[in-house]
Amino acid sequence: MSELVPGGNVPLPHGTLTIRVPGPFDVSALVTDDTGRVGGDADFVFYNQPVAPGARLAGGTLTVDPPRLRTGATRLTVVISPAEPGTPLGGLPAPTLFVTGADGRALARFTPPRPRAETVLLLAELYRRGPGWKLRALGQGYADGLAGVARDFGVDVEEDATTAPGGGPGAVPPGGRGTAATGGRGAAPRPAPPPGRAPCAPARTTPMTTAAAPDGFLGLVNSARAATGSPAVSLSPYLMSAAGAHAAAMAAQGRLDSEGADGLSVHQRVTAGGYRYLTVGEHLVSGPRTPAEFVDYCLSDPQARRTLCEPACSEAGLGQATDPRTGTVYWTALWARPFSAEGLRRTADEVIALTNARRTAAGLRPLALDPLLTVAAQAHCDDMVARAFYAHTSPDGGEPWDRAAAAGSTRRTIGENIACGQRSAAEVVEGWMNSPGHRANILKPDFTHLGVGFTGGGGAGTYWTQLFGG
Repeated sequence: MSELVPGGNVPLPHGTLTIRVPGPFDVSALVTDDTGRVGGDADFVFYNQPVAPGARLAGGTLTVDPPRLRTGATRLTVVISPAEPGTPLGGLPAPTLFVTGADGRALARFTPPRPRAETVLLLAELYRRGPGWKLRALGQGYADGLAGVARDFGVDVEEDATTAPGGGPGAVPPGGRGTAATGGRGAAPRPAPPPGRAPCAPARTTPMTTAAAPDGFLGLVNSARAATGSPAVSLSPYLMSAAGAHAAAMAAQGRLDSEGADGLSVHQRVTAGGYRYLTVGEHLVSGPRTPAEFVDYCLSDPQARRTLCEPACSEAGLGQATDPRTGTVYWTALWARPFSAEGLRRTADEVIALTNARRTAAGLRPLALDPLLTVAAQAHCDDMVARAFYAHTSPDGGEPWDRAAAAGSTRRTIGENIACGQRSAAEVVEGWMNSPGHRANILKPDFTHLGVGFTGGGGAGTYWTQLFGG
């Protein structure tokens, strides 16, 4: 079974899938095509409309047979909301998504970062990739109920509705925006296009490929950062080029997405240009018309503000593009700390220090740094990014002990933790400690040494490895 983090994905087998989110939640689903829009109200599956081609909701359990979804469907988004309308998700137990295959085998589990004031969460999506289907973990929250989500996907919702089906208040303020609750990504719902819109046309883009500050963007950002005690950032041509390309990709698709139609994630666009980083953050937003409005929007959301003001970041990039079909402006902002060998060493040292603090608290001896295990751990992170996989077993069948031996290690006992998507040493260690299997490795008395690897890039943005030896 795959333990997913936000942005992580896993291939799905053929056959019917069973999707559950135990607890006081209503499960819904939205069936969409490549535009990210529903084909009509029948594509919204919820408790008052529990059946659609290829999808059925019964007793809180969603069953999906992806190839049998309606003609033209390329993705299904799983949505949860509180069973008691209007209740903030932050006041409920943390939701966990369980996905099971037709043979009853557990395929994936995903627990997003704890929501706060959000009343709806886009938890995950099934999407077609080539001849098969994959599952991607999301964790994007909305504070304006199912009505805001429905509008974002093109479902007609009456403006004077006071309660959305299965969700909180349905009335959306003018220009109302949903806010992504994961990884500092802000997401503003795009307005539904008028009926009979024109066929797909190339997006109008504003490529920001030089370090010139667009309309005072840098001054606004650094003023906000100074107010929180964070150092100023400078504009990076690499980040600006990647941000512009990703904004154009979103506008061409007509939807907010961390991945374009070309299969490239926003982080892959960054590293494709030769940029390497140790810290990364991003905002993917639609709606604001100017850089000033964009910055105001980011500062209005606590998590988006934290990303914009992240003290570890020293460089930034901004890109925008307009979808000519709807006039919606799409934005990508990137924040990063460039790679350095010394910075990588400090990141690894921080992971080791945090790991040893947990061992000490449990009455265990701290782990010593092992250079050979470090080489193997770093090589695995690099390999996962280079070959676009996320697993303990590499595509050629290599296992953790094989990698340790290849690096020259002769340690008799080997264990490995991997993670992707976490943006700091503290976040990744906390995540491992919250997972029973990973925690068992960290607290195993037989282990005496540790190597740590980190690589930025790939679909999830960051990849981490702990390689234990004893």
